[in-house]
Amino acid sequence: MAVIRAFGAYLPEKVVDNDELAAKLNCTPAWIFDVSGIEERRYAAADETVVDIAVTAAKQCLDRGGVPVSDIGMFIVASGSAERRFPGPAASVAQRLGATGAPAIDLPMASAGALFGMAIANSLASTYGNILVIAPEKMSAVVTREPMEQGVAILFGDGAGACLIAQGDGPGKILDSVVHTDGSFAEDLKLEFGSSLAMNGRSVIMQASRKLPAGIAEVLERNGKGASAIRIFLMHQANQNLIDRVAKALGVESQMFYSNIRRYGNTSSASMLIAASEWWQDPGPRPGDLICFAVFGAGFNWGALLVQA
Repeated sequence: MAVIRAFGAYLPEKVVDNDELAAKLNCTPAWIFDVSGIEERRYAAADETVVDIAVTAAKQCLDRGGVPVSDIGMFIVASGSAERRFPGPAASVAQRLGATGAPAIDLPMASAGALFGMAIANSLASTYGNILVIAPEKMSAVVTREPMEQGVAILFGDGAGACLIAQGDGPGKILDSVVHTDGSFAEDLKLEFGSSLAMNGRSVIMQASRKLPAGIAEVLERNGKGASAIRIFLMHQANQNLIDRVAKALGVESQMFYSNIRRYGNTSSASMLIAASEWWQDPGPRPGDLICFAVFGAGFNWGALLVQA
């Protein structure tokens, strides 16, 4: 059995609001908010890399968990926006943190990578002990390439989240997880090296609206729980309208889904862990609370993970 010990996050200082983007994209700030629920997002500095933001989030997570980097048995870094083909950022993140010898694995997954990393860490914690899952994304480098596409550029921001998973019992117990992939939609959301992000928005929203509730229902049913038993849903922050659709499909109020997309936009694989880091600090879990994590991303990949505080 594995438990979650701590979360951490990092958001860059630069705020890009809808007024600034609307002026570049020939649209209105009100339209951006209506279609996305986003008012502003953060952009990393030009000289900030995916590794830089990953290290900052990881340090906060380790500090909160009270675990030195020497006690980390494995690093898992999930990012769909790394700057090069190989090596991926994991090795550099581990080195920058001061690790020596612990395996560092890359998951080059957009949006769904953090939860897939948590599910893998849950399975491997009995062998590797403390596992640090980090999800850094610098999506601004992708969506600001010219020509900027209106329907894509409005959505994304930068940030990093981290989660410390450890073998043992106690609060934050991971009860179960489900993960799935359907490669028949791989062409509908993709990022080629050196290219702009290509997205079939209609396909993405349609499949996410189906697969996210199905994944959540699957993990809840396997554990004999109803959606109303969950204290909070911590979901990938893709689009506020999508979050509302998932809540409706499950028959619960949207307020049961933590949302920070208004402030940060869609930070791809980082978004779920950033949301978790914020919520875990305030208001935070109470003993016995059930918490459900859920993601959907390119691939298409999706899944859910159930935790008991």
